[in-house]
This record gives sequence, C-alpha cells and structure tokens, in this order.
Amino acid sequence: MNALRFEAVTGWRGGRLLFEGVGFALGSGQALRLTGPNGTGKSSLLRIAAGLLAPAAGRVVREGGVALADEHPALDRDLPLARALGFWARLDGGGEAIETAMAAIGIDGLAPVPVRMLSTGQRKRATIARVMASGAGIWLLDEPTNGLDADAIARLETVCAAHLGRGGIVVAATHQPLALPECARFEMPAPPRNASDD
Repeated sequence: MNALRFEAVTGWRGGRLLFEGVGFALGSGQALRLTGPNGTGKSSLLRIAAGLLAPAAGRVVREGGVALADEHPALDRDLPLARALGFWARLDGGGEAIETAMAAIGIDGLAPVPVRMLSTGQRKRATIARVMASGAGIWLLDEPTNGLDADAIARLETVCAAHLGRGGIVVAATHQPLALPECARFEMPAPPRNASDD
C-alpha cells in the first residue's frame, strides 16, 4: 500500500513564501500532475514530498519508498551508465533490474557509455531508469519530459502507467502534456504576497 498526503502544507524557499495550505491525498494507483507558472513552487513541493525540504507548516504523510527525478541525475559522471545505475539500485535495495529499466526507457544500448557523454535527453532517460530501478512506490518527477523526444515521452507514459498499475503513485510537475491514468491535476496557486514585498 502506497500513500502520499499533504495536510495544509506551507513551503518556503530562500526566505520566500511559495505556497501555503496545500492539501491533497493520493493512494495506490493514483497520479497527480502539478502545473503552474515558474516560481510557484512545484519543484519545492516535490522536494518536500521527498523529505529533502521540511515544510514550514503542515504535515506530509508518506507510506512507501520515495524516488525523486529532477534536473540532477545523481549519477557518477565517470562511470559507464549501467554501473552508475547499478550503484543506486544496490543502495536503494533494487526494484526492477537495471537492464529492464534501461530497455523500457530506451537506453539499453548506452550501458557502456560514460554518464558524462550522454546528451540531455539521454541523461533524463537515465534519471527515469534510476527511479524505476529504485523499487520505490512513490515516484516524484520534476519536468520529466524536458529534453525528451516523442518516442521517449511515449515510453515514459508507458512505464508510469505500468507503475500505477502495480499500485504505485506518480506525482509529475510538468508544463507539457503527460498522459497518465487515474491522474488528477493540481494548479499551483500564485505565491502569496510576502511581507518583505510591501
């Protein structure tokens, strides 16, 4: 059973109030698409959901492991891709086999290539493969379609649908359309006016 719940959560970052009173609840097999202009706190909300940033107020409840895919692949640049992904799979306790994840997202042919040699789109696919191989029930995806072509987006939608079908949760912050089953949409509110702005 996986669950992610925000209860009246307030987010601050860099001394600036981004959002307040945010609440939602997701259970197994459910997805949420975060939308809204840049600067409304989508990435910060995902970092709070991952436990990397503490909420200024409110409570976050997580049931199940969490894996975050953002603009940082978190892979050793000097290692061949398969070895770099294998490091994280071992650390996380492994879910899907690395080979399975790489094939599903279309980068199995890049296994021997050093991470530093990958293009932007290939690094994004590698980050998604790392999340897939983590075994986490809750996937947090920050702009997952950036740098991806139509084939890669279709693969991403397929792997997300499979994850949801197994009872996982997907939260995706994206400006681009992303077809996910059982997906609700949450529009980030405009940032509240800070006292320092007066």
